[in-house]
Amino acid sequence: MSKKLSLAVTLVLSIIIGASAARAAEIKLLTTGAFKPEVLALVPDFEKQTGHKVTVDNGTAGELKKRIEGGEVFDVAVITPDVVDDLIAKGKIAAGSRVALASVGVGVVVKEGAPKPDVSTVEAFKRALLAAKSVAYIDPASGGSSGIYIDKLLDRLGIADQIRPKAKLKKGGHVADLIVSGEAELGLHQISEIVAVKGAVLVGPLPKEIQNTTTYAAGLSASATDKVAAAALIKALAGPAAAAVLKSKGMEPAT
Repeated sequence: MSKKLSLAVTLVLSIIIGASAARAAEIKLLTTGAFKPEVLALVPDFEKQTGHKVTVDNGTAGELKKRIEGGEVFDVAVITPDVVDDLIAKGKIAAGSRVALASVGVGVVVKEGAPKPDVSTVEAFKRALLAAKSVAYIDPASGGSSGIYIDKLLDRLGIADQIRPKAKLKKGGHVADLIVSGEAELGLHQISEIVAVKGAVLVGPLPKEIQNTTTYAAGLSASATDKVAAAALIKALAGPAAAAVLKSKGMEPAT
């Protein structure tokens, strides 16, 4: 190859590489803890396919709402639909960008190797809670949807006075961590956050009569740095290739 041709080839390659780098975007994704395992499982393939880089940060639905309202910069948010709609109304998330991703119910968790209580009926579930030395769930004050629901459920079941004194409240993260560490005997959390923790065992979902299903949706920031790249990430999270991953993580993909 002549020196002139070699220089020409180098110039062309430099242009191609430069154009590719220019197209690559850095996307900041905010997600609830319940959807974080799914995001972390799906993001590597998205990055490989697109060349984009995704930074993931998480919090409870209530925390994320406050952070976004407070002006935190982000590109994509995965929260509950009502929070997404509220942020759309406030101009923080782009109108028409909400996409349903998946739903998940609340489950009961014990430590690996521990006896599994019967939670197949409402009465059996109540007995299991009352018999446990300690019960862990998300602190309702933190804004976590499962914690808010459980706190109200205890009142509905008439056992709040017995359970609250022995409750171990988690302000964020995985309730199952308290089970694995031995800080609590029985835990209540969204199923996707139970199956994500090594050493924790899902006993089963809450009885259908008292089950609470939370749906998660993605929204595009009204001020996303690269709206095309951010929209592509939402499409990947909601796409058919994501369905198997969502199911393996304890979630039911949106239809």
